[in-house]
Amino acid sequence: MSLEPEATATRAGASSQPVTGSMLYDLIQCPHRVYADTFSVASERDEVSPFVRMLWERGSNFEAQVMGSRVAGYVDLTSVSRHERERLTREAMDRGEPLIYRGQISADDLLGMPDVLRKEVGGYVPGDIKSGAGEFGGDDEHEPKPKLHYAVQLALYVDILQRLSLAAGRRGFIWDVRGEEVSYDFDKPISERKPRTLWDEYLTAREGARSILSTVTVTRPAYSSTCKLCHWHTRCLSDLEAMDDLSLIPHLGRAKRDAMLDYIPTLAEFASMELHSFITKGRTPFARVGEKSLRTFHTRARLLKSPSPAPFLKESISLPLVSRELFFDIEVDPMREICYLHGIVERLEGDNATERFIGFFTEDESEQEEERAFAEAWAYLTADPNALVYYFSKYERTIYRKLQAKYPSVCTREDVEALFHPEKAIDLYFDVVFPATEWPTRDYSLKTLARYLGFNWRDENPSGAASIEWFDRWVKGRDPADRQRILEYNEDDCRATRVVLDGIRALAA
Repeated sequence: MSLEPEATATRAGASSQPVTGSMLYDLIQCPHRVYADTFSVASERDEVSPFVRMLWERGSNFEAQVMGSRVAGYVDLTSVSRHERERLTREAMDRGEPLIYRGQISADDLLGMPDVLRKEVGGYVPGDIKSGAGEFGGDDEHEPKPKLHYAVQLALYVDILQRLSLAAGRRGFIWDVRGEEVSYDFDKPISERKPRTLWDEYLTAREGARSILSTVTVTRPAYSSTCKLCHWHTRCLSDLEAMDDLSLIPHLGRAKRDAMLDYIPTLAEFASMELHSFITKGRTPFARVGEKSLRTFHTRARLLKSPSPAPFLKESISLPLVSRELFFDIEVDPMREICYLHGIVERLEGDNATERFIGFFTEDESEQEEERAFAEAWAYLTADPNALVYYFSKYERTIYRKLQAKYPSVCTREDVEALFHPEKAIDLYFDVVFPATEWPTRDYSLKTLARYLGFNWRDENPSGAASIEWFDRWVKGRDPADRQRILEYNEDDCRATRVVLDGIRALAA
Protein backbone atom coordinates (compact mmCIF):
# COMPACT_ATOMS: atom_id res chain seq x y z
CA MET A 1 0.00 0.00 0.00
CA SER A 2 1.20 3.47 -0.83
CA LEU A 3 1.73 5.65 2.24
CA GLU A 4 1.40 8.98 0.47
CA PRO A 5 -0.87 11.49 2.24
CA GLU A 6 -3.71 11.13 -0.26
CA ALA A 7 -3.83 7.40 0.40
CA THR A 8 -4.78 7.97 4.04
CA ALA A 9 -8.16 9.39 2.99
CA THR A 10 -8.09 11.76 5.96
CA ARG A 11 -10.37 14.77 6.27
CA ALA A 12 -9.11 17.17 8.93
CA GLY A 13 -11.73 17.73 11.60
CA ALA A 14 -14.21 15.22 10.23
CA SER A 15 -16.16 13.39 12.95
CA SER A 16 -17.28 10.65 10.52
CA GLN A 17 -13.71 9.87 9.52
CA PRO A 18 -13.33 6.20 8.49
CA VAL A 19 -10.60 3.97 9.93
CA THR A 20 -8.11 3.19 7.15
CA GLY A 21 -5.16 0.87 6.74
CA SER A 22 -2.71 3.74 6.49
CA MET A 23 -4.17 5.20 9.67
CA LEU A 24 -3.51 1.97 11.58
CA TYR A 25 0.00 1.79 10.12
CA ASP A 26 0.69 5.28 11.52
CA LEU A 27 -0.98 4.50 14.85
CA ILE A 28 1.47 1.66 15.52
CA GLN A 29 4.33 4.11 14.95
CA CYS A 30 2.78 7.09 16.77
CA PRO A 31 -0.86 7.53 17.90
CA HIS A 32 -0.44 11.30 17.93
CA ARG A 33 0.24 11.35 14.20
CA VAL A 34 -3.27 9.97 13.62
CA TYR A 35 -4.72 12.72 15.81
CA ALA A 36 -2.64 15.45 14.16
CA ASP A 37 -3.41 14.26 10.63
CA THR A 38 -7.12 14.38 11.43
CA PHE A 39 -7.52 17.51 13.52
CA SER A 40 -4.47 19.76 13.15
CA VAL A 41 -4.05 22.57 10.65
CA ALA A 42 -2.38 21.29 7.50
CA SER A 43 -0.32 24.48 7.10
CA GLU A 44 1.60 23.56 10.27
CA ARG A 45 3.08 20.47 8.65
CA ASP A 46 6.73 20.33 7.70
CA GLU A 47 7.57 19.83 4.06
CA VAL A 48 7.82 16.19 3.11
CA SER A 49 11.50 15.21 3.07
CA PRO A 50 13.21 14.08 -0.15
CA PHE A 51 13.80 10.70 1.52
CA VAL A 52 10.10 10.14 2.18
CA ARG A 53 9.26 11.19 -1.38
CA MET A 54 11.84 8.71 -2.60
CA LEU A 55 10.12 5.99 -0.55
CA TRP A 56 6.79 6.83 -2.18
CA GLU A 57 8.35 6.72 -5.62
CA ARG A 58 10.14 3.46 -4.92
CA GLY A 59 6.98 1.91 -3.53
CA SER A 60 5.01 2.82 -6.65
CA ASN A 61 7.77 1.65 -8.98
CA PHE A 62 8.20 -1.60 -7.07
CA GLU A 63 4.47 -2.30 -7.24
CA ALA A 64 4.49 -1.79 -11.00
CA GLN A 65 7.54 -4.02 -11.32
CA VAL A 66 5.96 -6.80 -9.27
CA MET A 67 2.65 -6.66 -11.08
CA GLY A 68 4.41 -6.62 -14.43
CA SER A 69 6.80 -9.48 -13.74
CA ARG A 70 5.06 -12.03 -11.56
CA VAL A 71 1.37 -11.53 -12.25
CA ALA A 72 -0.72 -11.96 -15.41
CA GLY A 73 -4.39 -11.47 -16.14
CA TYR A 74 -5.54 -9.19 -13.35
CA VAL A 75 -8.10 -6.43 -13.02
CA ASP A 76 -6.21 -3.12 -12.79
CA LEU A 77 -8.11 -0.28 -11.10
CA THR A 78 -5.13 2.06 -10.77
CA SER A 79 -6.45 4.73 -13.10
CA VAL A 80 -10.04 4.57 -11.84
CA SER A 81 -11.31 7.50 -9.78
CA ARG A 82 -11.80 6.92 -6.06
CA HIS A 83 -15.50 7.56 -6.53
CA GLU A 84 -15.83 4.64 -8.95
CA ARG A 85 -13.18 2.31 -7.56
CA GLU A 86 -15.22 0.65 -4.83
CA ARG A 87 -18.14 -0.11 -7.14
CA LEU A 88 -15.84 -1.65 -9.75
CA THR A 89 -14.01 -3.64 -7.06
CA ARG A 90 -17.27 -5.16 -5.83
CA GLU A 91 -18.35 -5.97 -9.37
CA ALA A 92 -15.01 -7.69 -10.01
CA MET A 93 -15.38 -9.76 -6.83
CA ASP A 94 -18.96 -10.66 -7.75
CA ARG A 95 -17.63 -11.97 -11.08
CA GLY A 96 -15.01 -13.99 -9.20
CA GLU A 97 -12.00 -12.29 -10.82
CA PRO A 98 -8.83 -14.16 -9.71
CA LEU A 99 -6.82 -11.02 -8.88
CA ILE A 100 -7.76 -7.38 -8.38
CA TYR A 101 -5.09 -4.67 -8.23
CA ARG A 102 -5.61 -1.34 -6.41
CA GLY A 103 -9.19 -2.02 -5.39
CA GLN A 104 -11.17 -0.34 -2.65
CA ILE A 105 -13.49 -1.94 -0.11
CA SER A 106 -15.45 -0.63 2.85
CA ALA A 107 -17.89 -1.73 5.52
CA ASP A 108 -19.38 0.32 8.35
CA ASP A 109 -16.65 2.77 9.46
CA LEU A 110 -13.77 0.83 7.85
CA LEU A 111 -12.17 1.79 4.54
CA GLY A 112 -9.51 -0.36 2.90
CA MET A 113 -7.35 0.00 -0.20
CA PRO A 114 -5.41 -3.26 -0.43
CA ASP A 115 -2.78 -3.51 -3.14
CA VAL A 116 -4.23 -6.84 -4.29
CA LEU A 117 -7.25 -9.01 -3.62
CA ARG A 118 -6.73 -12.66 -4.56
CA LYS A 119 -9.53 -15.18 -5.09
CA GLU A 120 -9.08 -18.38 -3.12
CA VAL A 121 -11.35 -21.15 -1.89
CA GLY A 122 -14.13 -19.54 0.10
CA GLY A 123 -13.55 -15.94 -0.91
CA TYR A 124 -10.79 -13.33 -1.18
CA VAL A 125 -7.48 -12.88 0.62
CA PRO A 126 -5.89 -9.39 0.77
CA GLY A 127 -2.26 -8.68 0.05
CA ASP A 128 0.09 -5.69 0.09
CA ILE A 129 3.25 -5.10 -1.95
CA LYS A 130 6.13 -3.80 0.14
CA SER A 131 9.52 -2.55 -1.02
CA GLY A 132 10.99 -3.85 2.25
CA ALA A 133 11.24 -7.24 3.91
CA GLY A 134 7.91 -8.86 4.79
CA GLU A 135 9.10 -9.81 8.29
CA PHE A 136 11.70 -8.63 10.79
CA GLY A 137 14.41 -10.43 12.70
CA GLY A 138 15.24 -14.07 12.22
CA ASP A 139 18.55 -15.88 12.51
CA ASP A 140 19.90 -19.37 13.12
CA GLU A 141 18.10 -19.57 16.46
CA HIS A 142 14.97 -17.47 15.95
CA GLU A 143 12.18 -17.45 13.41
CA PRO A 144 11.41 -14.13 11.69
CA LYS A 145 8.28 -12.38 12.93
CA PRO A 146 5.53 -10.45 11.17
CA LYS A 147 5.72 -6.68 11.20
CA LEU A 148 2.91 -5.28 13.33
CA HIS A 149 2.42 -2.16 11.19
CA TYR A 150 1.98 -4.40 8.13
CA ALA A 151 -0.29 -6.77 10.04
CA VAL A 152 -2.83 -4.19 11.19
CA GLN A 153 -3.28 -2.95 7.62
CA LEU A 154 -3.91 -6.43 6.28
CA ALA A 155 -6.19 -7.27 9.19
CA LEU A 156 -8.38 -4.26 8.47
CA TYR A 157 -8.90 -5.56 4.92
CA VAL A 158 -9.79 -8.99 6.30
CA ASP A 159 -12.23 -7.39 8.73
CA ILE A 160 -13.98 -5.60 5.87
CA LEU A 161 -14.12 -8.76 3.75
CA GLN A 162 -15.60 -10.68 6.67
CA ARG A 163 -18.29 -8.05 7.13
CA LEU A 164 -19.06 -8.34 3.41
CA SER A 165 -19.08 -12.19 3.66
CA LEU A 166 -16.26 -12.27 1.07
CA ALA A 167 -13.29 -13.42 3.18
CA ALA A 168 -11.48 -16.69 2.56
CA GLY A 169 -10.27 -16.70 6.16
CA ARG A 170 -8.33 -14.60 8.63
CA ARG A 171 -5.13 -14.39 6.67
CA GLY A 172 -3.29 -12.09 4.32
CA PHE A 173 0.06 -11.89 2.57
CA ILE A 174 2.93 -9.57 1.69
CA TRP A 175 4.85 -9.63 -1.59
CA ASP A 176 8.17 -8.22 -0.42
CA VAL A 177 11.37 -6.81 -1.85
CA ARG A 178 13.03 -10.25 -1.90
CA GLY A 179 10.39 -11.60 -4.24
CA GLU A 180 8.90 -13.71 -1.47
CA GLU A 181 5.29 -14.14 -0.42
CA VAL A 182 5.07 -13.84 3.35
CA SER A 183 1.87 -15.19 4.90
CA TYR A 184 0.17 -13.47 7.84
CA ASP A 185 -2.04 -15.77 9.94
CA PHE A 186 -4.07 -13.53 12.22
CA ASP A 187 -5.30 -16.29 14.54
CA LYS A 188 -1.81 -17.63 15.31
CA PRO A 189 -0.23 -16.61 18.66
CA ILE A 190 2.53 -14.08 18.10
CA SER A 191 4.96 -16.11 20.21
CA GLU A 192 5.07 -18.73 22.94
CA ARG A 193 5.58 -15.98 25.49
CA LYS A 194 2.86 -13.83 23.99
CA PRO A 195 -0.41 -15.74 23.54
CA ARG A 196 -2.08 -12.71 21.94
CA THR A 197 -2.69 -13.02 18.22
CA LEU A 198 -2.21 -10.51 15.45
CA TRP A 199 -5.99 -10.26 15.35
CA ASP A 200 -5.98 -9.18 19.00
CA GLU A 201 -3.40 -6.53 18.16
CA TYR A 202 -5.52 -5.35 15.24
CA LEU A 203 -8.64 -5.04 17.37
CA THR A 204 -6.72 -2.95 19.90
CA ALA A 205 -5.39 -0.70 17.14
CA ARG A 206 -8.82 -0.38 15.50
CA GLU A 207 -10.48 0.68 18.74
CA GLY A 208 -7.60 3.04 19.46
CA ALA A 209 -8.13 4.72 16.09
CA ARG A 210 -11.88 4.97 16.69
CA SER A 211 -11.28 6.54 20.09
CA ILE A 212 -8.96 9.15 18.55
CA LEU A 213 -11.32 9.95 15.67
CA SER A 214 -14.26 10.44 18.03
CA THR A 215 -12.04 12.60 20.32
CA VAL A 216 -12.71 10.28 23.25
CA THR A 217 -8.91 10.05 23.30
CA VAL A 218 -6.92 13.24 22.83
CA THR A 219 -3.32 12.19 22.26
CA ARG A 220 -0.17 14.12 23.07
CA PRO A 221 3.14 13.89 21.23
CA ALA A 222 6.13 11.97 22.55
CA TYR A 223 9.76 12.35 21.52
CA SER A 224 11.28 9.33 19.76
CA SER A 225 13.67 8.37 16.97
CA THR A 226 10.74 8.06 14.53
CA CYS A 227 9.92 11.77 14.86
CA LYS A 228 12.63 13.05 12.54
CA LEU A 229 10.96 11.91 9.31
CA CYS A 230 7.44 12.89 10.34
CA HIS A 231 5.75 15.94 8.81
CA TRP A 232 4.65 17.03 12.31
CA HIS A 233 8.19 17.01 13.73
CA THR A 234 8.59 20.78 14.17
CA ARG A 235 5.10 21.26 15.60
CA CYS A 236 5.39 18.33 18.00
CA LEU A 237 8.84 19.31 19.24
CA SER A 238 7.57 22.82 19.94
CA ASP A 239 4.62 21.39 21.86
CA LEU A 240 6.84 19.02 23.84
CA GLU A 241 9.14 21.85 24.86
CA ALA A 242 6.18 24.00 25.87
CA MET A 243 4.73 21.14 27.95
CA ASP A 244 8.18 20.37 29.44
CA ASP A 245 7.35 16.78 28.55
CA LEU A 246 8.97 13.79 30.25
CA SER A 247 9.63 12.04 26.93
CA LEU A 248 12.41 14.59 26.35
CA ILE A 249 14.40 12.47 28.82
CA PRO A 250 16.57 10.01 26.86
CA HIS A 251 15.05 6.53 26.58
CA LEU A 252 11.98 7.34 28.65
CA GLY A 253 9.50 7.08 25.79
CA ARG A 254 5.74 7.30 25.38
CA ALA A 255 4.65 4.26 27.41
CA LYS A 256 6.74 5.13 30.46
CA ARG A 257 5.80 8.80 30.18
CA ASP A 258 2.10 7.92 30.14
CA ALA A 259 2.53 5.65 33.18
CA MET A 260 4.20 8.46 35.15
CA LEU A 261 2.17 11.42 33.91
CA ASP A 262 -0.50 11.53 36.63
CA TYR A 263 2.18 11.71 39.32
CA ILE A 264 4.93 13.62 37.50
CA PRO A 265 3.55 16.06 34.91
CA THR A 266 6.69 17.94 33.86
CA LEU A 267 10.44 17.66 33.62
CA ALA A 268 10.93 20.53 36.04
CA GLU A 269 8.77 18.92 38.71
CA PHE A 270 10.52 15.58 38.22
CA ALA A 271 13.93 17.21 38.58
CA SER A 272 12.93 18.89 41.87
CA MET A 273 11.35 15.80 43.45
CA GLU A 274 12.66 13.44 46.08
CA LEU A 275 12.09 9.85 44.91
CA HIS A 276 11.59 8.04 48.24
CA SER A 277 7.79 8.42 48.10
CA PHE A 278 7.69 6.50 44.80
CA ILE A 279 9.88 3.58 45.85
CA THR A 280 8.75 0.75 48.12
CA LYS A 281 10.98 -2.30 48.53
CA GLY A 282 12.62 -1.66 45.18
CA ARG A 283 9.34 -1.20 43.32
CA THR A 284 7.55 1.85 41.89
CA PRO A 285 3.88 2.49 41.02
CA PHE A 286 4.80 2.99 37.36
CA ALA A 287 4.37 0.17 34.86
CA ARG A 288 7.64 -0.82 33.14
CA VAL A 289 9.65 1.51 35.38
CA GLY A 290 11.64 -0.12 38.16
CA GLU A 291 13.63 1.62 40.88
CA LYS A 292 16.88 1.63 38.89
CA SER A 293 15.20 3.10 35.80
CA LEU A 294 13.36 5.72 37.86
CA ARG A 295 16.59 6.86 39.48
CA THR A 296 18.30 7.02 36.08
CA PHE A 297 15.49 9.09 34.59
CA HIS A 298 15.54 11.37 37.63
CA THR A 299 19.27 11.96 37.18
CA ARG A 300 18.70 12.83 33.52
CA ALA A 301 15.83 15.19 34.38
CA ARG A 302 18.04 17.03 36.86
CA LEU A 303 20.81 17.22 34.28
CA LEU A 304 18.47 18.62 31.62
CA LYS A 305 17.16 21.23 34.06
CA SER A 306 20.52 22.19 35.53
CA PRO A 307 21.51 25.84 34.96
CA SER A 308 25.06 24.69 34.16
CA PRO A 309 24.75 21.14 32.82
CA ALA A 310 27.75 19.01 31.98
CA PRO A 311 28.10 15.35 30.98
CA PHE A 312 29.66 12.96 33.48
CA LEU A 313 30.80 9.39 33.94
CA LYS A 314 28.65 7.00 35.96
CA GLU A 315 31.43 4.46 36.27
CA SER A 316 35.08 4.10 35.44
CA ILE A 317 35.95 3.16 31.87
CA SER A 318 38.98 1.87 30.03
CA LEU A 319 39.73 3.28 26.60
CA PRO A 320 43.11 1.96 25.41
CA LEU A 321 45.61 4.30 23.81
CA VAL A 322 46.98 2.77 20.61
CA SER A 323 49.16 4.17 17.86
CA ARG A 324 46.57 3.57 15.09
CA GLU A 325 42.86 4.22 15.53
CA LEU A 326 40.23 3.51 12.85
CA PHE A 327 36.86 5.27 13.11
CA PHE A 328 34.44 3.19 11.08
CA ASP A 329 30.99 3.89 9.62
CA ILE A 330 28.97 2.31 6.81
CA GLU A 331 26.09 3.41 4.57
CA VAL A 332 23.38 0.93 3.62
CA ASP A 333 20.34 1.12 1.37
CA PRO A 334 18.02 -1.43 3.05
CA MET A 335 15.50 -1.40 0.20
CA ARG A 336 18.11 -2.27 -2.41
CA GLU A 337 19.80 -4.46 0.23
CA ILE A 338 23.23 -3.05 -0.56
CA CYS A 339 26.03 -1.68 1.60
CA TYR A 340 27.22 1.09 -0.69
CA LEU A 341 29.98 2.70 1.38
CA HIS A 342 32.50 1.64 4.01
CA GLY A 343 34.11 4.74 5.48
CA ILE A 344 37.16 4.88 7.74
CA VAL A 345 38.97 7.82 9.31
CA GLU A 346 42.47 6.83 10.40
CA ARG A 347 44.30 8.66 13.20
CA LEU A 348 47.88 8.05 14.29
CA GLU A 349 49.27 8.56 17.79
CA GLY A 350 46.13 10.43 18.85
CA ASP A 351 47.11 13.39 16.64
CA ASN A 352 44.16 14.88 14.74
CA ALA A 353 46.55 16.41 12.21
CA THR A 354 47.32 12.90 10.95
CA GLU A 355 43.70 12.08 10.18
CA ARG A 356 42.80 10.85 6.72
CA PHE A 357 39.59 9.46 5.27
CA ILE A 358 39.39 6.30 3.19
CA GLY A 359 36.08 5.46 1.52
CA PHE A 360 35.26 2.20 -0.24
CA PHE A 361 32.31 3.11 -2.45
CA THR A 362 30.24 0.90 -4.75
CA GLU A 363 30.26 2.51 -8.18
CA ASP A 364 26.91 0.93 -9.00
CA GLU A 365 24.27 -1.16 -7.23
CA SER A 366 25.50 -4.56 -8.47
CA GLU A 367 26.55 -7.42 -6.20
CA GLN A 368 29.95 -7.43 -7.90
CA GLU A 369 30.56 -3.85 -6.77
CA GLU A 370 29.22 -4.53 -3.29
CA GLU A 371 31.57 -7.50 -2.92
CA ARG A 372 34.56 -5.51 -4.22
CA ALA A 373 33.97 -2.65 -1.77
CA PHE A 374 33.46 -5.11 1.09
CA ALA A 375 36.67 -6.99 0.23
CA GLU A 376 38.74 -3.80 0.02
CA ALA A 377 37.33 -2.42 3.26
CA TRP A 378 37.91 -5.77 4.96
CA ALA A 379 41.54 -5.84 3.83
CA TYR A 380 42.09 -2.31 5.16
CA LEU A 381 40.40 -2.93 8.52
CA THR A 382 42.40 -6.10 9.16
CA ALA A 383 45.79 -5.10 7.72
CA ASP A 384 47.20 -3.93 11.06
CA PRO A 385 46.58 -6.38 13.92
CA ASN A 386 47.45 -3.68 16.46
CA ALA A 387 44.94 -1.10 15.23
CA LEU A 388 41.80 -0.43 17.26
CA VAL A 389 38.45 0.08 15.52
CA TYR A 390 35.78 2.43 16.91
CA TYR A 391 32.17 2.40 15.71
CA PHE A 392 28.86 3.69 17.09
CA SER A 393 26.18 1.02 17.81
CA LYS A 394 26.01 -2.57 16.60
CA TYR A 395 24.84 -1.82 13.06
CA GLU A 396 28.28 -2.23 11.49
CA ARG A 397 28.75 -5.64 13.08
CA THR A 398 25.26 -6.75 12.03
CA ILE A 399 25.83 -5.72 8.41
CA TYR A 400 29.28 -7.31 8.29
CA ARG A 401 27.79 -10.59 9.45
CA LYS A 402 25.28 -10.36 6.60
CA LEU A 403 27.95 -9.41 4.07
CA GLN A 404 30.10 -12.36 5.14
CA ALA A 405 27.18 -14.75 4.62
CA LYS A 406 26.57 -13.20 1.20
CA TYR A 407 30.25 -13.16 0.14
CA PRO A 408 31.98 -15.98 2.05
CA SER A 409 35.08 -15.78 -0.14
CA VAL A 410 35.99 -12.44 1.50
CA CYS A 411 36.21 -13.75 5.07
CA THR A 412 34.80 -16.36 7.44
CA ARG A 413 32.22 -16.01 10.21
CA GLU A 414 35.03 -16.45 12.71
CA ASP A 415 36.96 -13.63 11.04
CA VAL A 416 34.04 -11.23 11.49
CA GLU A 417 33.62 -12.16 15.15
CA ALA A 418 37.35 -11.66 15.67
CA LEU A 419 37.27 -8.21 14.06
CA PHE A 420 34.46 -7.07 16.36
CA HIS A 421 35.88 -8.68 19.50
CA PRO A 422 36.12 -6.05 22.29
CA GLU A 423 39.91 -6.31 22.23
CA LYS A 424 39.92 -5.25 18.56
CA ALA A 425 36.86 -3.01 18.24
CA ILE A 426 34.88 -0.82 20.62
CA ASP A 427 31.22 0.01 20.16
CA LEU A 428 31.19 3.51 21.60
CA TYR A 429 27.43 3.54 22.13
CA PHE A 430 26.68 0.16 23.69
CA ASP A 431 30.07 -0.36 25.35
CA VAL A 432 30.64 3.16 26.69
CA VAL A 433 28.02 5.89 26.16
CA PHE A 434 24.94 3.94 27.22
CA PRO A 435 26.29 2.11 30.29
CA ALA A 436 28.84 4.60 31.57
CA THR A 437 27.90 8.21 30.75
CA GLU A 438 25.14 10.78 31.15
CA TRP A 439 24.65 13.81 28.89
CA PRO A 440 22.42 16.92 29.09
CA THR A 441 20.77 16.06 25.76
CA ARG A 442 17.41 14.65 24.61
CA ASP A 443 18.99 11.54 23.13
CA TYR A 444 22.37 9.89 22.89
CA SER A 445 22.66 9.58 19.13
CA LEU A 446 25.99 10.20 17.43
CA LYS A 447 24.80 13.44 15.87
CA THR A 448 23.36 14.79 19.11
CA LEU A 449 26.46 14.06 21.18
CA ALA A 450 28.97 15.24 18.55
CA ARG A 451 27.05 18.49 18.08
CA TYR A 452 26.94 18.99 21.84
CA LEU A 453 30.74 18.68 21.78
CA GLY A 454 30.96 21.36 19.06
CA PHE A 455 31.23 19.26 15.91
CA ASN A 456 29.30 20.29 12.78
CA TRP A 457 28.53 18.30 9.65
CA ARG A 458 29.23 19.97 6.34
CA ASP A 459 25.78 19.13 5.01
CA GLU A 460 22.82 21.19 6.21
CA ASN A 461 20.55 18.15 6.78
CA PRO A 462 22.79 15.18 7.48
CA SER A 463 21.21 11.81 8.21
CA GLY A 464 21.40 8.19 7.20
CA ALA A 465 18.03 8.59 5.50
CA ALA A 466 19.34 11.53 3.46
CA SER A 467 22.39 9.51 2.44
CA ILE A 468 20.11 6.78 1.07
CA GLU A 469 18.23 9.37 -0.98
CA TRP A 470 21.52 10.77 -2.33
CA PHE A 471 22.60 7.24 -3.28
CA ASP A 472 19.29 6.78 -5.08
CA ARG A 473 20.06 9.91 -7.07
CA TRP A 474 23.57 8.63 -7.81
CA VAL A 475 22.21 5.31 -9.09
CA LYS A 476 19.79 7.11 -11.42
CA GLY A 477 21.95 9.99 -12.63
CA ARG A 478 25.61 9.28 -11.79
CA ASP A 479 26.08 12.93 -10.81
CA PRO A 480 29.55 13.25 -9.20
CA ALA A 481 28.12 15.85 -6.81
CA ASP A 482 25.79 13.24 -5.28
CA ARG A 483 28.67 10.80 -4.87
CA GLN A 484 30.82 13.47 -3.21
CA ARG A 485 27.98 14.45 -0.89
CA ILE A 486 27.68 10.85 0.30
CA LEU A 487 31.43 10.58 0.88
CA GLU A 488 31.60 13.85 2.82
CA TYR A 489 28.64 12.89 4.98
CA ASN A 490 30.20 9.53 5.81
CA GLU A 491 33.57 11.12 6.54
CA ASP A 492 31.87 13.53 8.92
CA ASP A 493 30.15 10.61 10.68
CA CYS A 494 33.55 8.94 11.14
CA ARG A 495 35.08 12.15 12.48
CA ALA A 496 32.07 12.63 14.77
CA THR A 497 32.81 9.20 16.26
CA ARG A 498 36.34 10.41 17.00
CA VAL A 499 34.97 13.61 18.56
CA VAL A 500 32.72 11.60 20.90
CA LEU A 501 35.63 9.34 21.84
CA ASP A 502 37.80 12.33 22.69
CA GLY A 503 34.92 13.91 24.63
CA ILE A 504 34.54 10.77 26.74
CA ARG A 505 38.28 10.65 27.34
CA ALA A 506 38.09 14.23 28.57
CA LEU A 507 35.39 13.19 31.07
CA ALA A 508 37.59 10.34 32.27
CA ALA A 509 40.51 12.73 32.70
